[in-house]
Amino acid sequence: MLANLPATMTAVGFETPGDPDVLKPVTLSLPRPGPGEVLIKVAFAGVNRPDVVQRKGNYPPPPGASPIPGLEVAGIVAVLGEGVSELAVGQEVCALVSGGGYAQYCLAKAGHCLPVPDGMPLDPAAALPETLFTVWHNVFERGYAREGETILVHGGTSGIGTMAIMLGRHFGIDVIVTCGSPEKCAEALKIGAAHAIDYKATDFVEEVARLTDGKGVNLVLDMVAGSYVARNLKCLAMDGRHVTIAVQGGAKAEINMAVVMSRRYTLTGSTLRPRSDEFKALLAQEILANAWPLVESGALRPIMDARFPLADAAAAHARMEAGDHIGKIVLEV
Repeated sequence: MLANLPATMTAVGFETPGDPDVLKPVTLSLPRPGPGEVLIKVAFAGVNRPDVVQRKGNYPPPPGASPIPGLEVAGIVAVLGEGVSELAVGQEVCALVSGGGYAQYCLAKAGHCLPVPDGMPLDPAAALPETLFTVWHNVFERGYAREGETILVHGGTSGIGTMAIMLGRHFGIDVIVTCGSPEKCAEALKIGAAHAIDYKATDFVEEVARLTDGKGVNLVLDMVAGSYVARNLKCLAMDGRHVTIAVQGGAKAEINMAVVMSRRYTLTGSTLRPRSDEFKALLAQEILANAWPLVESGALRPIMDARFPLADAAAAHARMEAGDHIGKIVLEV
């Protein structure tokens, strides 16, 4: 089955953690799919914040995962592993992967693949899995967001933020976001945010209180943590939920637990990458049933920022770290 494929492939990785320029092309043996896996000929790979954190040496891949960065890809199924019947060789798919995306070929669990709708380009398809899986799980499953509620999302023009805005709009949820400039706030409003707060010019706690007539929001999706947690709690309505998905502002927070008890708050969080294959497959089925029809109809498309050649992955990381991007960055393989 591998007879018509090359014995080696080009990937982009690093030997020593550091700045973006540590990312270099390397030649690796072509991986072989095991039972329940497929080998994807990658057309595009998404660039995500965890890739940057991994490159800096602060987010090692889980046991058994490829050390090559890259958590989402889109391309064509090249080889089926034993027992895979739901996919076909030549089929266009996008996939959530635990690593290895920055390469010409990438292994994926068949259950973590989603079919690319006819006519959808592969670059936006590659920009879907990581943010869609993350937002769906944390906003709707862990955060129990439902129609008619209001949520606060930090990083409103990031890949996560833009996906949260769009899903909120489609499911009847008002999304308030924070952004770092008036220009980014304007873009967030164009995407569909109910309100956008320039956190550099305005105290977001006071602004949330004003926007909600003092009631607060039902849910905070937090990727900052650190000192933001106590401030986030001040934004929550009674019985509010606080979901942490990253710790860009620091892993430790000091909060008043008496307030948590008296206002009946729920604090939770998650990281997707180390979750079991079975969990991710179930999550993929939830997305396929509930969100994928929006993708198939064209109603849900990721906000795209920039495309870089695979060999220029360092430049893609530099753009992400500069913080000027709006939406998703992808690598063209």
